Amino acid sequence: MSSTISGGIAIIGVGHHLPLYVESNEELCRGLAVTPEWIVEKTGIQRRYLAGPGDTASAFAGQAASRALAMAGITAAQVDLIIGCTFSADYIFPPLSAKLHQDLGVKGAQIFDLQANCSGVVTGLTAASDRMFRDDSVRYALVVGVELCSRYVDRSDVNTAIYLSDGAGAIVLGRCDAGHGIRSSAFYTDSSNYESVRMRGGGSSFPVRGRALDPTIDSMEMNGLATWKQAITHLPAVIRRCCEKSGITSKDVDFFIFHQANLRLIEYLVCKTGIGLERTYTNVQEIGNSGSASIAIALSEAVHKGLVKPNSLLMLAGVGAGFNFAASLWRWLPHNLETAT
Repeated sequence: MSSTISGGIAIIGVGHHLPLYVESNEELCRGLAVTPEWIVEKTGIQRRYLAGPGDTASAFAGQAASRALAMAGITAAQVDLIIGCTFSADYIFPPLSAKLHQDLGVKGAQIFDLQANCSGVVTGLTAASDRMFRDDSVRYALVVGVELCSRYVDRSDVNTAIYLSDGAGAIVLGRCDAGHGIRSSAFYTDSSNYESVRMRGGGSSFPVRGRALDPTIDSMEMNGLATWKQAITHLPAVIRRCCEKSGITSKDVDFFIFHQANLRLIEYLVCKTGIGLERTYTNVQEIGNSGSASIAIALSEAVHKGLVKPNSLLMLAGVGAGFNFAASLWRWLPHNLETAT
């Protein structure tokens, strides 16, 4: 029977996986009417990782999850909850989390996929920690963000091809003392621009059966200006609300990991909020926008680089299509995760 428990829920392991193939701006621009310099000027992105023909979202997720479990020092048999955060799973159903459960060799456990687009991992971590707070039989939770965006991108469409990339990031949650782990979360949705970022083909309103492939429907569509306006309007407010729930201000946060959508957008946000680039980590310039995977990948890299310090306050924040906004605040464990395992 479920019961409310004392103590905290902390990140105890992280891992990520990227494809082998790296596409430079020079390669991409052979099919676009823009220059590599223009892409860097507008987005800061210099290259992106793209999955090969035989790659799968579940395999990427499994690679990232195995690394996160190893860092956490636990086995798959100890995992009681798997949340897959993705909009590009292997199949429409069954859920990717079920395939991950099978591939890792997890026994029993709860699984589900969560589709909040690029804010999925922040949302998934909050959902997982809420479950763990309520039910002491959930010992460890695995949250994985994974995307194969390239499978849905028209490589001649400058609005999507310059940004989107592939990869996976995984995070393991475990129990800790009450002074560490997740402190608060905040969410907000503004659906007034619902159609601005979308993938219609394959949905029940645009089924694949009975029609020919249509690039205008069967590829991802993005309105960059609408995304920019939504992000600069609502993401700072969600971060502020998340801080207020813990009785602090953004000045008290030691480190930030944002959704890696666009380097220029991150630069604008940190300038607007007074955070400063020295208090965040970016990899979008080298990796591109990997959708639901981006925050988990960036966190994994930052942890492995020793940028997230023991006892520091960490903010994870992202924006997803729809548009939905998510932020969560964490008191990092009082030891270095990498050297502790």
